[in-house]
Amino acid sequence: MYVQTEKTPNPNALKFIPGKKVSIDKSFEITNKEDIDNSLLRNILSINGVKTIFLGEDFLSVNKEENVDWEDIKHIVISLINEFYSEGKDFIIGKIANNEKQDSFEEIEKKIIKILETKVKPAVAKDGGDIKFQEFKDGIVKVQLQGSCSGCPSSTMTLKQGVQNILCHYIPDVKGVEAV
Repeated sequence: MYVQTEKTPNPNALKFIPGKKVSIDKSFEITNKEDIDNSLLRNILSINGVKTIFLGEDFLSVNKEENVDWEDIKHIVISLINEFYSEGKDFIIGKIANNEKQDSFEEIEKKIIKILETKVKPAVAKDGGDIKFQEFKDGIVKVQLQGSCSGCPSSTMTLKQGVQNILCHYIPDVKGVEAV
């Protein structure tokens, strides 16, 4: 198996593409190895300098501490991914309990979520990240950035020039977008 890597706009995040399914259900971010019962993810989070792991449908995005060099950890992550899949596993994370309460959202919030899902998430995923709706209040959409987008130097510009412009175009009630 050959695990490809791709740079992201965030110099402290690297996208690992194993060529197999990664997350079956939805995107998922892990910041604490004690919060997950998965040997691969626990082992990656145990590598000195690794801060978080974000899992997309077909990739993992690993965020590292700024003072750590990718050359010190990249080969270890690739080796762990190869070992995991060589044991016959088909994916890293299966179905995840859904905590999102879509039914309780107002109509405008449902529209915002649909635009984020269809127009923003695919572009953000190409860079190894994700964006999740948090709330809409007083014309301001609050979102959570995950994966390589979290802590990315260009995330503010992406939010203002990309996400905000798209949402304001389709939903005039939206006046701004903020990351939480």
